[in-house]
Amino acid sequence: MGDRPTLADVARLAGVSVPTVSKVVRGGTDVSATTRNRVQEAMRTAGYTFRDRYERRSGGTIDLVIDGLDSLWALEVIRGTEEAAAQYGLSVAVTSTRHGTVDPSDWLRQIAARSTDGIVAALTRTAPRTTQMLRTLKAPLVLLDPIGELDHVIPTVGASNWLGGLTAVEHFLTMGHTRIGIITGPMDAACSQERLDGYIAAIGRAGLDVDRELIVHGDFLIDGGRRGAAALLDMKDPPTAIFACGDLAAAGVYQVASERHLRIPRDLSVMGFDDIPICELLSPPLTTIRQPIVEMAAEAVRLVMEMHDRPRRQPGAHIQLTTSLIERASVARVERLVAERA
Repeated sequence: MGDRPTLADVARLAGVSVPTVSKVVRGGTDVSATTRNRVQEAMRTAGYTFRDRYERRSGGTIDLVIDGLDSLWALEVIRGTEEAAAQYGLSVAVTSTRHGTVDPSDWLRQIAARSTDGIVAALTRTAPRTTQMLRTLKAPLVLLDPIGELDHVIPTVGASNWLGGLTAVEHFLTMGHTRIGIITGPMDAACSQERLDGYIAAIGRAGLDVDRELIVHGDFLIDGGRRGAAALLDMKDPPTAIFACGDLAAAGVYQVASERHLRIPRDLSVMGFDDIPICELLSPPLTTIRQPIVEMAAEAVRLVMEMHDRPRRQPGAHIQLTTSLIERASVARVERLVAERA
């Protein structure tokens, strides 16, 4: 196990996942007493002392590289990164790439000019050139919620997007909906494809045929949600439910529904994905698939610091945290079943 045990070592001893150990270490409340006791016993057996690990790093820095700061998703990433870094006695330096309009070499030089304990990169596009340049900094690097073409040597932290898509559609189905539209994210994003695959799997499990006209590609943003909703609702036989693969896109669906005097959920059920704060501000509050963004960011910081502790051990870990259904008021049982498909 070595002279400096890691969370992964504790997880193996306890027979649980690394994220579960991380929750126990951070004092999370969503762990059963039995599991918590087992993890704590494994920590004692392994000689893992969390307090010593972060107190000795006081004054260090974690670099967070993120596309832009103009979204609630970005704010949740920053919050999770800062909370986790504080547990290690570290500060966070945030670098915004402004949605890819800046040459990576510009912000890479800024990071290289200061001493960093590690880098968490939350980039909309993880092009091979960008990841290669990040690796030249010789600092521990973890990709957060990565999309695009990946370097599989670099550790990643994401969410169970396929399960989230499946769960969303199965919830619609249990509410009697059989004609379900989907507004995806950009299809060069792995998370978009995974959510769509979950949608398709749920439709198939229900014994229904996948109607490709009900699949509209978007961009996770409000305007994309508006365009997608308009395309779906203009159909001769429009859906009774729409799954928007991002909460902002769902907000765009709300706008189009309001313009057409459709009441949510009586006339149209809507579901999003992410569970950002906007969900509770919409009227009615949005049912969504929760992506644990704060926890994902914290897990990325933990991985970075594990690599910092054991620089010769490159874990290459690819961690997925579980998504979950958050029921609010935007989904209702369909009042009448649609006519059988021709």
